[in-house]
Amino acid sequence: MTERPPIWFYYGEGRLVDLAGYSKVVLQPEFYNPAELAYLAGQGVRTLGYLSLSEDHGPPAPWHRAERNPDWGGAYVHVGHPQWVEQVVGKARAAIDAGFDGLFLDQLNVELTFPEDVPHLLTLIAAIRNEAKPGYLLANRGFGMLPQLGELVDGVLFESFSARWTDDGYAPWPPDVLEFHAQIAEQLLQLQVDLYALDYADSPGLTDWAVRRARQFGMHCAVSDRALSRV
Repeated sequence: MTERPPIWFYYGEGRLVDLAGYSKVVLQPEFYNPAELAYLAGQGVRTLGYLSLSEDHGPPAPWHRAERNPDWGGAYVHVGHPQWVEQVVGKARAAIDAGFDGLFLDQLNVELTFPEDVPHLLTLIAAIRNEAKPGYLLANRGFGMLPQLGELVDGVLFESFSARWTDDGYAPWPPDVLEFHAQIAEQLLQLQVDLYALDYADSPGLTDWAVRRARQFGMHCAVSDRALSRV
């Protein structure tokens, strides 16, 4: 039998039969009910529910900052705000109770936007870790929390490690960014966690190059489109 790819990221609905071809899948919790999650579990698939830790797409709330993410439109939050912590931990609990095997922790690069929130983010991840035990936690980037992050999660994803989406389509990062990313990847290799890459491409050549480059740094690589709509 052909070994199943280790991970996939899909932000659409349904496609259960296709998703069953992967070992782990990252999904939007609101799109999947307990019966669908149970089906995937029966196929040997570990499901990870998406969870944003520093941005909120909900209505105006006390934990919102004035600034918003220019790419996706979500409001940046005060990560340590008690009501935000309560909401995020509650979502984590609900996802696990619904049948998810773990969580995908997104929007962790607060060192680039509000570095004063880095300690609060570590505290929040620790709270999620306690709530989700023994579920699998996969962190997206979060490099400002290294090496402490490695003690709280089971895996780290390097999103857009080699290739990215741009206004004009998909392209590799320029050489100086690739070198910087390689330096971070070397740090990740020191952690006792699973390592993954997620790159964006629309051609076989760019896809194959991204997969090969990730493999050089011990990462399993998934390559998709900007909307993560492929399965």
